[in-house]
Amino acid sequence: MLPYPDIDPVAVSLGPVQVHWYGLTYLGGLAFAWWFARLRASKPGAVMAREQVDDLIFYAAIGIIVGGRIGYAFFYGWDQLVADPSWLLRVWQGGMAFHGGLLGVIAAMYLFARRHGIAFGAMLDFIAPLAPVGLGLGRLGNFIGQELWGRATDVPWAMVFPKDPLQLARHPSQLYQFALEGVLLFAVLYWFTARPRPTWSAAGVFAVGYGCVRFFVEFFREPDAHLGFQAFGWMTRGQMLCLPMIAVGVLMIVYAYKQQGSRPTPEKQAS
Repeated sequence: MLPYPDIDPVAVSLGPVQVHWYGLTYLGGLAFAWWFARLRASKPGAVMAREQVDDLIFYAAIGIIVGGRIGYAFFYGWDQLVADPSWLLRVWQGGMAFHGGLLGVIAAMYLFARRHGIAFGAMLDFIAPLAPVGLGLGRLGNFIGQELWGRATDVPWAMVFPKDPLQLARHPSQLYQFALEGVLLFAVLYWFTARPRPTWSAAGVFAVGYGCVRFFVEFFREPDAHLGFQAFGWMTRGQMLCLPMIAVGVLMIVYAYKQQGSRPTPEKQAS
């Protein structure tokens, strides 16, 4: 068993103001997305100019915060929301959901694309490789904050989280998610988008990739205490939300390559 590196979740204290590592991971993810988006926007054939990236990141940040909070309320805290609707606004009490944040970002990108005259599919393809690093950093924030830990296990790298009331040796599932959602998914999307691909395909690869790795890691992650296991006695709420995401991603990839195959080649156009 490995000792848990007990890191203070508060990175900086300035009098009554405390800056948590989790908040810094959000900022770090947005900073990387800003830098990488400007890099991608500088390449020939980019769907947007570098000058539009600041606006893009602002839209994305709003989508993450609003969508993440509403998604958590609907997907994980419905009973609490019904009992106290004002709880939705108390974001300082915690509670953000990836799938809600994803829907929020998609809505924000639709508005951004309309405003700037960019095709929606091309817009989603552009931002697909921007997200994994932020997701990975967020999981590091979960690890430091000792939240969303894994299931009990006897593997040699298990850890006992000091905040765990049961003091069980658990999978450090946050680190699994950092490696898969952050490092691996970024590497796949970086490789996939390094050359021109059909519109909608990069977004589809992101949806399938994230959905699959999240579904897998949920087998090692402790289910939400107030929800437990959902379908079939073993499936978690996170896994249930990943299934439609994977299905939509597959459809996007199929549609992308089908559309590419249906376009006439220059030779056919000239004949």
